[in-house]
Amino acid sequence: MVPDHLPHLEHTQAHPHPALNLMNSIDRIQFCKVSRLPHRATHHRDRIVNRTNERLAIAIALSLIVSIMPQAILRGGELPSIESDPVAAYESDIVPILQQYCYDCHGYGEREGNFVLDQFSSGQEANADPIFWWRVLKNLRAGVMPPVDSPKLKPEEMARITRWVKLGPFHIDPENPDPGPIAVRRMNRQEYGNTVRSLMGVDFDEKLLFPPDDSGHGFDNVADALMVSPLLLDKYLQAAEMITDRAVPSVTKIIPRLDFRGDDFKSTSPDSDRTGRSIDGKKTTTVERAFKLDADGQYNVTIGTKQHGSFEFDPARYHVTCKIDGEVAFESELGWDENKLTEFTSVKGWPAGEHRISFHVTPVVQENDEDEDLDDDGGTHVHFEVYRVSVEGPLETNDLVHPRNYERFFTRDAPPESPEERRDYAAEILQRFATRAFRGKVDSVTVGRLVDIAESVYTQPNETFESGVGRAIVAILASPKFLFRIESAEATDPHQRFAPVDELSLASRLSYFLWSSMPDDELVGLAEQGKLRENLPQQVDRMLADKRADAFIANFVGQWLRTRDVVNANVDPNVILGYADELEELREWFKTLPRGFFRRRGEMPAEDQAKLDRFREIRRIVDRVDDDLKRSIRRETDEFVEYVMRNDVSLLDLLDCNYTFLDAQLAEHYGIEGIKGEKMRRVELPEGSPRGGLLTQASMLMVTSNPTRTSPVKRGLFILDNILGTPAPPAPGVVPELEESADRFGDREPTLRELLAVHREDALCASCHARMDPLGLALENFDALGMWRETDNGSPIEPQGELVTGETFNDVRELKKLLRENHADDFYRCVTEKLLVFAIGRGMEYSDEHTVDIIVDKLRANDGKFSVLVKAVIDSAPFQMQRVTNVDHQANQASDIHRGGEGQ
Repeated sequence: MVPDHLPHLEHTQAHPHPALNLMNSIDRIQFCKVSRLPHRATHHRDRIVNRTNERLAIAIALSLIVSIMPQAILRGGELPSIESDPVAAYESDIVPILQQYCYDCHGYGEREGNFVLDQFSSGQEANADPIFWWRVLKNLRAGVMPPVDSPKLKPEEMARITRWVKLGPFHIDPENPDPGPIAVRRMNRQEYGNTVRSLMGVDFDEKLLFPPDDSGHGFDNVADALMVSPLLLDKYLQAAEMITDRAVPSVTKIIPRLDFRGDDFKSTSPDSDRTGRSIDGKKTTTVERAFKLDADGQYNVTIGTKQHGSFEFDPARYHVTCKIDGEVAFESELGWDENKLTEFTSVKGWPAGEHRISFHVTPVVQENDEDEDLDDDGGTHVHFEVYRVSVEGPLETNDLVHPRNYERFFTRDAPPESPEERRDYAAEILQRFATRAFRGKVDSVTVGRLVDIAESVYTQPNETFESGVGRAIVAILASPKFLFRIESAEATDPHQRFAPVDELSLASRLSYFLWSSMPDDELVGLAEQGKLRENLPQQVDRMLADKRADAFIANFVGQWLRTRDVVNANVDPNVILGYADELEELREWFKTLPRGFFRRRGEMPAEDQAKLDRFREIRRIVDRVDDDLKRSIRRETDEFVEYVMRNDVSLLDLLDCNYTFLDAQLAEHYGIEGIKGEKMRRVELPEGSPRGGLLTQASMLMVTSNPTRTSPVKRGLFILDNILGTPAPPAPGVVPELEESADRFGDREPTLRELLAVHREDALCASCHARMDPLGLALENFDALGMWRETDNGSPIEPQGELVTGETFNDVRELKKLLRENHADDFYRCVTEKLLVFAIGRGMEYSDEHTVDIIVDKLRANDGKFSVLVKAVIDSAPFQMQRVTNVDHQANQASDIHRGGEGQ
């Protein structure tokens, strides 16, 4: 019935009144929704039916509005343009779509998930809430909304909403997109170490002096997370003095000297890529280094070695033999220690030509096993390091040379004698060095202050010109202009909102993005000539091909895919491999044995011998999960991504492919035969193998597991966050622990699938677990160590599932294929956002959506090639531009920081 207070609606069968058209449309929608509800709760069906009369009244009211609208608005081709009037377009273009697909649960008085879409009283109000619409857009793009049992938006409808959200609430100008906020960013620990090595030419281990950096948005180079404390500033000053003392020569000429570090000593085995930087004391290893001498004479040889050990004590011992030209120079039995330095010196009479120094490490086997420790749970280690080796000579020579690194800092053969010339020379040196260190131009006032510091030192008795310059370099390395990445914009129209960063700043952005280090001479040279932008594609190709791009793999991939966490993954192999109870029984047996029992091996009863043999067998199996295996697990992922990057194959190979990277130890762990040696190499996987792609690599499977079991929830969250880019919200604090559901199964040990099914019965948990659990359960055939299994607690594993978007799969093979074929755009969007965060040092904002869309379109058009992704990020507005309004603010920040660091 039409309410009495509304006018009577005349109509004919041929030309029904618009109100009746609208009523019929709503009735059809309601009928479709009710007819699809066998999977929904009964009360929800009743709620929809009971609202039909309310909808009828709403339809009639809306018809009155429609009847008085200008006819031009009713003609589809003449709706208000989103581009010209997004406020009006909200009412004409967007509201009808939301009414059809969304208001059933999020409008007309309904507020499922406390989310209301019809809350806005006008288009102007709707356009003023970008965060709300960002949330809407993310859920629509992820396929989370509308629910799987509801009609989906047509592509043109989805495109219309996306365009309106970007042009309306987000206020994006496609022709001049906002590059987003900027801030002064401190170098993180890794960037600092790489920069010091590039700038100063010395090896420096930043991890020994600086604590790990905090992370923001998943990365430790994000400005908001890189805080500065007085203690950290003090450490920077200590580091500046230590580095300068090691790198900057303090005299003009010395006796010739060769210096080597641990990485210079390579394994003698062709199947190994071990170096003298870190040698496992529990494995037999030989590393060596050959070098050439130009003259006969007496040479002073200095060898420094270090002992390292895990946090927990390890009783293992190892024997080290150092040979020089095949003759034993020294031998030592070493063991657990932390950073203990031992030095050996000798004088050798050598002819000119090639010479060789080697180190042979063998584990020490105890003569008896009286002290055999059955309580040893493994997980500890001992390591040996070739810390440094120097060969100085010939000692009797008069042909002195500049010290190592001299030409890096000093441009003349010797400093001048007169005070004026010395001061000018110091200014030349320090301006050149500070320009590189500050990654930008240095004003004359700053140079003058640095020269004053140098002069105050080298004019003192017993001090050299070089030591004075070194003191000024300490001030440079402790300066905020070195420690912080301070950028500036090119001169531009003051009325413009955004401007390109200048080319020196662009060079710095490029180098810290791809190398996690300062720009090299070629980048700086092009930037100073104003030619970097015009040569950008060639420079990006050069930088990606450079060995320094390994830092990109270690830092971006290491955090995006969490391979950094593998070595310290807290997974108990005793429990995972099923030996925990048996080992405990053996330990209890061991406690009952009398002292000296193992000395009388010949008298040992057969039963006791069998127990001892069994213990050793279990330990051999469990001990395979050592630090070397964990390093191989990390390297598999790193080298896999590096292969995709350097060979420019599709990023979709990261989701599913028929190859991976293995060495013998990891291949054995995976049960893949025919792989020998310690070197990682590309391996074609057997037909039908479940491996291939990131999801089946042990790195991801380990870091998303609990110490004693797998975690489908963590694995599902990992995929949502790092692969699909649709992270679930944090769990409410009142959510019960998963194990609490086990009481429902009595004495029987339930599978994780069964526990999760009970857990999802709680309405508070159901919506998020519907997204996470199918993804995580698909990986249940892989245990917490990444090894394949068929059962869990004696029950067959059931990896099949259904995604929240409605697709079904039977196992991990089908899931990987489904993600590659149906969710490529989701993956492109996710990796684009992750890479942008890493590149620009801040989290994504709604103003970045258009930038992300542009990059995703390029990836889709180019088969997801990695080079397309990197170049598109570099070409993007957030990377190339900055807000003009922030330039003065940034300069003020830099000035404040600099003044705070004066006198250091």
